[in-house]
Amino acid sequence: MNAATQGMLDLRRFDMVVEGIDVHVEGEGAETVVMIHGWPDTYRLWDAQVDLLSGRRRCVRFTLPGFDPAKPPREPLPDEIVDTIAAIVDRVSPSVPVTLLLHDWGCVFGYQYAMRHAERVDRIVAVDIGDTNSGAFIRSLSLGAKAMVVFYQLWLALAWKLRGGTGTRMTRWMARRLRHPGDASKVTWQMNYPYWHVWTGRAKGSLRVEPPCPIFYAYGERKPFMFHSPKWLERIAALPASKVQAFPSNHWVMLKATDEFNSAMLAWLDTTSSGARTAARRAPVRPPLSTMPG
Repeated sequence: MNAATQGMLDLRRFDMVVEGIDVHVEGEGAETVVMIHGWPDTYRLWDAQVDLLSGRRRCVRFTLPGFDPAKPPREPLPDEIVDTIAAIVDRVSPSVPVTLLLHDWGCVFGYQYAMRHAERVDRIVAVDIGDTNSGAFIRSLSLGAKAMVVFYQLWLALAWKLRGGTGTRMTRWMARRLRHPGDASKVTWQMNYPYWHVWTGRAKGSLRVEPPCPIFYAYGERKPFMFHSPKWLERIAALPASKVQAFPSNHWVMLKATDEFNSAMLAWLDTTSSGARTAARRAPVRPPLSTMPG
């Protein structure tokens, strides 16, 4: 290996920083998949999906602002998070629409991005969060389900307000109650600001969720209640090239039903049309000089 080769960065795996967010790029291919997690996770939620997709697609993922326990707390408003997603997408795929892979709050923010920037999104894979800002969803919940939603969200909003060790203990307790399968040591109070925004009125103004492109909606059946209305399932199933599929899982489908979910997602991605697949193959995004290979 000569000196020039030794000095080259691996363009199949590198990191960059966009608006203060560490963005991890892995894989190669004409299609770019941008992965956005939710509560109480980080970009590592998508490890198994990156392993699956990175052989033929570029996988882009990042930890939501404020969710990284190794960094100072942040409290971006929903519109600011949508703007951050827009900056990341424009950086990693400036001319070709991307596929979004979303879960939990990643769905909430990802849907808003897709509707405000429809020309930048080719397809959506959404996991377990549907039309939660609709009247149909509220009406679909039983009284007991509504009480559970209010309890867990107010609990996490309070944990955000209390902060510190008390807030983190409260957050980890709720994560256990909700059967979160991830590493509890990575769960901290600073991940709770979206719930604080909900209950202090700072999350108002979101658009009604109307997917502007084909969508694969995957959800877990083994939960006390669903995060979508029956009308949502009907609407998605009726959209061209779209699909709805239930899995024997709780809220974290990609972790609890990994093989089944990965197989279904890959089949849908391979059989639906992709603008990235038909567009002229573009040059890979070049990492900035200050980054190091992953």
